[in-house]
Amino acid sequence: QVQLVESGGGLVQAGGSLRVSCAASGRTFGNYAMGWFRRAPGKERELLASISTSGGNIYYAASVKGRFTISRDNAEKTVYLQMNSLKPEDTAVYYCAANSLGSWRYWGQGTQVTISS
Repeated sequence: QVQLVESGGGLVQAGGSLRVSCAASGRTFGNYAMGWFRRAPGKERELLASISTSGGNIYYAASVKGRFTISRDNAEKTVYLQMNSLKPEDTAVYYCAANSLGSWRYWGQGTQVTISS
């Protein structure tokens, strides 16, 4: 089992950058693929990016490809999402999740990201 805590959200102007982090507790962080999701008001939860256990395989949703970068540090038990060229439509609550046996099984509590125009 793993517990996840996001941090780094905030208010940023359009065009700016922000990095959100997800710190994990437990000894098996390196065994989980990790992902970043977001849920905007009135919209479905969206998978933005995922990264394999070693970091060798990465996926990005079309909506963030080229602007967002996912990375992980297994020694620090942390996964990051660097967000550049932010747009007002990126405003959402951002969640990290850990994948176990093909399911996004463990979730953080979320961090609010607000982009002003």
